[in-house]
Amino acid sequence: MAKTAKKGEAASKPAEKKLPQKKVRVRNQVKKGAHGGTLVVLVDDTPHVGKQGEIVEVKAGYARNYLIPYGKAVVPTAENLRTLEQYKIKVEKAREARIADLKVLAEQLTRLPAVTIEANATEDNHLYGSIGPVEISKTLKGKNLKVEPEMVKLENPIKEANTLTEVPLSLGFGIEAKIQVLVVALQGKK
Repeated sequence: MAKTAKKGEAASKPAEKKLPQKKVRVRNQVKKGAHGGTLVVLVDDTPHVGKQGEIVEVKAGYARNYLIPYGKAVVPTAENLRTLEQYKIKVEKAREARIADLKVLAEQLTRLPAVTIEANATEDNHLYGSIGPVEISKTLKGKNLKVEPEMVKLENPIKEANTLTEVPLSLGFGIEAKIQVLVVALQGKK
């Protein structure tokens, strides 16, 4: 009877077949933001977008065609966020050193007497050309001060000789300085 009892139990319970597991393909899709744009983590400070380490929402094409290929942003995965945190610490130290250097440069610029630039001019002290950010930057680099033309915030080029002009400088990271620029007419041979 024991044999029949087992057959009866087996008959009452249908045999469960194990179905093969469905293969689920996981795609690494780029996350979408609240406004339908692509979420990315910025690797560097990007003007008009955000600062380094921020998760920002940008247009899909901007992320796909510019930010990600040029290494300015990465897709926000757990690994990328971890790597970025380590990178952020190094960049913060470098940024602090750069700010300290710029403060020293600003101090040197404020102690500097008027910067003299010579240019060709007419007898009426009107310059043949004009003095712009490039010429001011070149003169300051000649004095061993590393000032790029983009740092010189001159509203209008200087077009008159024998004038003393105050020129504002934006060195970066919110550090400002002002210098005096004296344009002197060159003595031409007649």
